[in-house]
Amino acid sequence: VFIYWMATNAGFDARTSFLDTLISNAVLVAFCIGAAFSVRFYRPGPEQSVYLLTGIIVITFLWNWVTGQILNEVFKEQSQFLGYQNSTLYIRLMTGLLMISIFVLIGWIGYYISEKFEEKNRLQEMSRMAKEAELNNLRQQLQPHFLFNTLNSVSALAGSNPEMARKMIHELSDFLRGTIRKSDTTTNTLKEEIDHLNLYLSIEKVRFGNRLQTELVVPDEAQTLHLPSLLLQPLVENAIKFGLYDTLEQVTISISATADKHYLHIKVVNPFDEFTGKKIPGTGFGLSSVNRRLYLIYGRNDLIETTSENNKFTASLKIPISA
Repeated sequence: VFIYWMATNAGFDARTSFLDTLISNAVLVAFCIGAAFSVRFYRPGPEQSVYLLTGIIVITFLWNWVTGQILNEVFKEQSQFLGYQNSTLYIRLMTGLLMISIFVLIGWIGYYISEKFEEKNRLQEMSRMAKEAELNNLRQQLQPHFLFNTLNSVSALAGSNPEMARKMIHELSDFLRGTIRKSDTTTNTLKEEIDHLNLYLSIEKVRFGNRLQTELVVPDEAQTLHLPSLLLQPLVENAIKFGLYDTLEQVTISISATADKHYLHIKVVNPFDEFTGKKIPGTGFGLSSVNRRLYLIYGRNDLIETTSENNKFTASLKIPISA
């Protein structure tokens, strides 16, 4: 528009003014787009801004030269226009410098923002992979302790009760097969977790006999809700360790679940003697691993709570329900 206005004010007809404007702007747009894209391959930092400014000036002069060559060819029969073109050289240069600078700045900002988004996505992906690796590591740590205890029990039963040892091996096989399948999934329904937990408890009941009793209270409406896979076993293993290792009496482990609008609530309760419980080595890993997994998945540290009251130890979970 500015170039058209200058040409008409200089006394040229509409056709000449329009051709001048069209050619100048078409070449300018091409150079502006090329300059903006070139920033993608060369983006100097603030300390190198002099190189960027030099590049803009060079591109501006190049645009003006190319435009001048085209106009000279188009209007070679109009000496008056060629004189006008030379008289407006500095104005054209300033206009081109301004437009090319704006396009370069837009391109620079655009690619800078794009690079930041890509960097953010890479960091998020790295964080996700690190979380998955840590979650897998936590799952791996949970199995050996239980496996070694079970194999010791199988060894002890092999001579005195071979039939019970075979039964225990079959149940261990089913349990480990289910564990391998579940390790590939992020969440399971509460029903799936309870079914898997029953396999674990059936093996432990072979170890402890009638001393281990369990009580499950899980309403139907809670069974379809999801929670992180293999989350309950370490809590129940912890309850068995606290409840049975320091007594010869019958012990009942209670597992209950309720649900509201926002959370699935799960409680694991076992008898607990605070004096003898402190003497058990290695306690606390199951609870800390569950707390760590919940933090990695939900980013919160308030989803597990433990209380000890009236010789009862309670581990309470609240699992956020996805909308």
